[in-house]
Amino acid sequence: MKSMSINLIVLTLLTMFALAPVQADPPEFHTVKAELIKPRQGLGNTLEKLKAGEEVRVAYLGGSITAANGWRVKTTKWLQSAFPKAKIHEIHAAIGGTGSDLGAFRLEHDVLQHQPDLVFVEFAVNDGGRQPEAIWESMDGIVRQIWKSNPQTDICFVYTFRVNYENDLRKDENPRAASAMELLADYYAIPSINVALKIAVLEQQGKLKFTSETPVAKGVILFSKDGVHPLDEGHEVYTEVIAEAIKQMEKTSQPIDHSSKLKQPFVTGHWTDAKMIPLDASMLSGNWKELPADNVLQKRFRGRMGQIWEADTPGSKLTFRFRGSQAALYDLLGPDGGQVQITVDGKPHEKLTPRFDSYCTYHRISTLRLANGLDPQQIHTVTVEIDAEQPDRKPVAFRLKNPEEELKSAKFQGTRIRVGKIMLRGELVP
Repeated sequence: MKSMSINLIVLTLLTMFALAPVQADPPEFHTVKAELIKPRQGLGNTLEKLKAGEEVRVAYLGGSITAANGWRVKTTKWLQSAFPKAKIHEIHAAIGGTGSDLGAFRLEHDVLQHQPDLVFVEFAVNDGGRQPEAIWESMDGIVRQIWKSNPQTDICFVYTFRVNYENDLRKDENPRAASAMELLADYYAIPSINVALKIAVLEQQGKLKFTSETPVAKGVILFSKDGVHPLDEGHEVYTEVIAEAIKQMEKTSQPIDHSSKLKQPFVTGHWTDAKMIPLDASMLSGNWKELPADNVLQKRFRGRMGQIWEADTPGSKLTFRFRGSQAALYDLLGPDGGQVQITVDGKPHEKLTPRFDSYCTYHRISTLRLANGLDPQQIHTVTVEIDAEQPDRKPVAFRLKNPEEELKSAKFQGTRIRVGKIMLRGELVP
């Protein structure tokens, strides 16, 4: 009888272990062979709706290469011509100078609320300076957020070009960021299109020049002025490759429910919980004010940031509490930007953080990183306080025609801080 009880306990334990989810080993980075088109499981859900003449929403999530009126607009037009019965809606979700780290936080507002059928993700250039492990966390978060919202949504990675990427591509290898993304794409069977490879091949064939200060020969494509942002002919090349990829996938793709892929993440630190939270007046002290609807910056950035709050008096503070691991602010950099003292759980950062840099001849969206790697189970308090001194404006001087005079102008004076939302991995605590 005792033997039977022991056997029953052993059998129960074995069954429990068998049913328990097995944590996969952490992925190891390695360079991946560059291929023009990798269909994997394709775009079956989207193509089925396109061929049936239904409404199809196509989102383009990326940086400045996608924000330009280039391959994004041209791809939408090609889809409209290739599937004339379908009603295609373009979701413009690209912001210049941003990568997948911000993309994971703004995904809900810029993409998912519009209920996309297909999401093109383009961050291989702007993620170029990040480590593979960091890319995996944010890109895994993007993928999992999309399929958590709707497991019938198709995803396609697009890898664009910048000068120096040719060094890897000429060896038939992807640069580091694209290689990291390919490993993730393989895991989830996400199709990818490597338009950067086409640019490198055309240059080797003498049919394209990356940049040129003099007119190029007739029949040769001038890709760009800066080696990154394509001119119209460069965007045409991108679109042709994407169109060919979609035509290839049309032959092999089948509709698929992606929900089963969510059982096991690619990395344990995925940013599926990344979110944005609007500011509340209760968090603010000092001379903070909501920018009015007719303010030029509010009108320009409202679509991305929602209501923008502004303060410029030294000592003005933003304070909030949250339970989680990571916090940042969705804010603006600009020529009149100030600098702030960040304090987390009573410990001030060693240096002030400027909201101004060498590009600040204009205002643009940015991320003010506050805290990362915190204990996700603990409640944390964050304070951001405006400093009395404005940051050094000299880094922008080389962009000005008459820097000595222009830097004295009102445009470059001030300690202004402008914030749209709080970015959290965790939950706000009142």
